[in-house]
Amino acid sequence: MSPIVLVLNGPNLNLLGTREPGVYGHETLADIADLCGQTAREEGLNVEFRQTNHEGELLDWIHGARQRCAAIVINPAAWTHTSVAIRDALVASELPVIEVHLSNVHTREAFRHHSFVSGIAQAVLCGFGSNGYRLALQHLSRQLKG
Repeated sequence: MSPIVLVLNGPNLNLLGTREPGVYGHETLADIADLCGQTAREEGLNVEFRQTNHEGELLDWIHGARQRCAAIVINPAAWTHTSVAIRDALVASELPVIEVHLSNVHTREAFRHHSFVSGIAQAVLCGFGSNGYRLALQHLSRQLKG
C-alpha cells in the first residue's frame, strides 16, 4: 500500500480564489486539492487533503495521523504565527513535516515573519504558490522511498 501523506490547511484557505487574489492568486482550494491528488498519483503516494477553520479539529487530525500516515504537509495559515498547540501536536506526531505557504511570508507584514512550525519542520516552502504543495509531495515521495 502507498504511504499516506496528510495535507492540512488552516483558517481562511477555504476562501482561496476570491480572498486577496493579488496575494494568494486565483486558484481555489479545490484546485490545490486536485494538484495534490495528481502529484500523489504520479509519486506513488496516497494523499488526504483537509481544511478547517477550527484549531481543535486540526489538532485532532494531526493526532490521528501519528499511527496511520507517513508524513504531514501543512499550511497552518494564520495559526503559523500564533499556535504553540499545533507545533506541539506536530512534534508529538513523530512524522516528517513540511510547512507550505502560498505567499512569501517574509515580504509581508512583520508579524508573519515568525512561525511556530518552521523550527520543527524538515522544510519550509513559501512564495511558490500552489507549486509549493507539489514540491513538498515530490520531496516526501523521494524521502519515503529511501
